Amino acid sequence: MRKGYLLVIALIVLSFISLFVGVTSISPLDIFHLTQEQLQVLTVSRLPRLISILIAGSSISICGLIMQQLTRNKFVSPTTAGTMDSARLGVLVSLLVFPAAGMLEKMAVAFAFALAGTFIFMKILDHIKFKNTIFIPLVGLMFGNIVGSITTFFGLKYNLIQSISSWLHGDFSMVIEGRYELLYISIPAIILAYLFANRFTLAGMGEDFAVNLGLNYKRVINLGLIIVAFVSSIVILTVGTLPFLGLIVPNIVTIFRGDNIKKSIFPTAAMGAVFVLFCDILGRIIIYPYEISISLTIGVIGSGIFLYLLLGRNAHES
Repeated sequence: MRKGYLLVIALIVLSFISLFVGVTSISPLDIFHLTQEQLQVLTVSRLPRLISILIAGSSISICGLIMQQLTRNKFVSPTTAGTMDSARLGVLVSLLVFPAAGMLEKMAVAFAFALAGTFIFMKILDHIKFKNTIFIPLVGLMFGNIVGSITTFFGLKYNLIQSISSWLHGDFSMVIEGRYELLYISIPAIILAYLFANRFTLAGMGEDFAVNLGLNYKRVINLGLIIVAFVSSIVILTVGTLPFLGLIVPNIVTIFRGDNIKKSIFPTAAMGAVFVLFCDILGRIIIYPYEISISLTIGVIGSGIFLYLLLGRNAHES
């Protein structure tokens, strides 16, 4: 309970700091007598950026939690199961086939490819007999690299590699009013994940156990994968890839809260938002007034945390 309060306090404090960090100088003391320029910066840039960080950070973390439960592997996430790479391939296809398509059309194509890629990964898992903790995410990374190579090949062939690269690196600096609202669509999916949290928990205990309890195992698995693919495609279209987020945050939360998704979903969302907020603020101040992209800061910090979790798990198993 105390850790939950600390997360909420950290979320409030970092959210407040995020609104006042940037090239345009705005002090908390100016909040009651803002100039027209300061008001515009807050409403058009800083507030949309904060909202997008909170939604993207929490939703991708929850997606990682769902995937780890359904695959029964703590090192599976949208970035290690080919989901994000498949979504980028979908974006490339939408640029090639529907060049004048809007964001909703691109999202639909990206979602279809992300879902197909996730189902392919799950089918690969069904045919793997040696289901080692580390081996499965390595298979996912190999599958994702194959999909990514196909995306790069066609991107180079049709001179779209620069357009695709914008979805390779997560970046909140371009988030302004009118360019982030697509993220709101992911909120109903997260609510649906909470409503089905107990069923995801049962599904994670194995097909035989779930079926004996009267659960429609295949339907629950498919619903979980649909939620993951849907949210991942929205986030990648809006802010890009957030590496390691869906991998490390659920691992940290489940250490303290256990594997019950319903009990872990809110702490996972809060910690994901706090982690992305911290990395974003760090990226804004470390070489001020310039900015480091969020994918780089999350990648550096997240890789260190991932190695710590990996080595700690191996030491425990040995």
